[in-house]
Amino acid sequence: MKKNNRLLKGGVLTALVALSAPASALEKPQTMEDMWKIIQAQQKQIDDMKSAMTTAAPTKTAGGDVKNLERKTDVLTQEVEKLRTNLTIPDEVQYKSAYGLGPAASKVYQVGKGLSIGGYGEANYQSTVSDATAKTDNADFERMVLYAGYKFTDKILFNSELEFEHGSTSNGGSVSVEFAALDFFIDPMANVRAGMVLMPMGFVNQIHEPPFYFGNNRPEVERLILPSTWREIGVGLFGEVLPNLTYTAYVVNGLDAKNFTADGIRSSRQQGSQAKAEDLAFVGRVDYAPDIVPGLSFGGSAYLGNSGQNQTFTNLTTKAKQDVNAFTQLYEGHVQWKYRGLEFRTLGSVGHIEDAGVLSAAKGQTIGEDNYGWYSEVGYDILPLLNPNTTQYLAPFFRYEQMDTIASAPVGFSDDETKNKQIYQFGLQYKPIPNVVIKADYRNFTAKKGSLPDDFNLGFGFIF
Repeated sequence: MKKNNRLLKGGVLTALVALSAPASALEKPQTMEDMWKIIQAQQKQIDDMKSAMTTAAPTKTAGGDVKNLERKTDVLTQEVEKLRTNLTIPDEVQYKSAYGLGPAASKVYQVGKGLSIGGYGEANYQSTVSDATAKTDNADFERMVLYAGYKFTDKILFNSELEFEHGSTSNGGSVSVEFAALDFFIDPMANVRAGMVLMPMGFVNQIHEPPFYFGNNRPEVERLILPSTWREIGVGLFGEVLPNLTYTAYVVNGLDAKNFTADGIRSSRQQGSQAKAEDLAFVGRVDYAPDIVPGLSFGGSAYLGNSGQNQTFTNLTTKAKQDVNAFTQLYEGHVQWKYRGLEFRTLGSVGHIEDAGVLSAAKGQTIGEDNYGWYSEVGYDILPLLNPNTTQYLAPFFRYEQMDTIASAPVGFSDDETKNKQIYQFGLQYKPIPNVVIKADYRNFTAKKGSLPDDFNLGFGFIF
């Protein structure tokens, strides 16, 4: 609001200078309504002068006065229209997360009305270090994303994310709608969102713009245990029930158990593409940021729902057919603390899949009855220590992850200990400006059984 007032006063001053009026001729208006009153008064003066000219002998002086006043009125009218545009579409965007979305995805919440455009992108180079035969070196423009939002009124808006992956629709690339939803603002405590929604679980699934997470690759726990980017068709509520205590809750179409694998539930996301909705699911999240500890926030989320989707599963050995519910549970807790140059995160998740034995027999591989994963990471911006006035950012960071997509195997099926992994990762994060990040990191993978290659990653990302 302060910025808008500065715009208004600056515009008024411009208009007054353009009118070349004496300082005492016009009082400086404080609002746009005051400016309209000036215009109306000037227009009335013009009309009165024209009326007088028609009833009296016209003079050159009177005609010139009318034209001069008309010119002044036109200039002031144009200035008001410019101010109206500036007040509706800010010339500077404050990148701040809103309602569970990333800062760039939240731009539409800042406009007064109308269209909002934003986006992000990221590219990286990956080199396999310890086992060149396992994976070849590669360069990838991993994502190019466009956000498009439209604010119809103060109460209703639309927001969306359109993602282009891997630079093309060939060679594994794709074009996808990451989210597309209508928000209906009813009350700070209870607002409605409907459409393709992001599952409100973990850190990365909702806020996955590259400047806001460490490393070129998202944490593996938030790819395999919490399968980002996870979105489904749904409807639900979001709001703030108490100061700094927020929640999000949706009813969505369930997962598709036919696509469960030994690597977890990631492949069972339906992503709003003619999704099976015989089974629905509930997902909810709560977060709290206490004022007593600046920069601290913590919370948790849960997903519950059947995944069988009224389908028949055939045992590959006996050929017996069986319908199952495949009730799926996923729980997650997280803590984040940002204080001055310090950034710390930790997250843990556990999951359970009922009827995992039936699913394993139908799939021909062990589907974990239980799964888990957790990670902790810490980074510190060291540039303020060298130059207190700098606006740039340089943070070394370290992350440790542990996960197992088959924490327990169903009766009659063997565990796959290659899925029990640990990851040690360290790197650097450099931001010459807040919108652009350059990243370098090294990841060391170990498994309880078997060997996995390490990798070195170098890349960049941006938002706008």
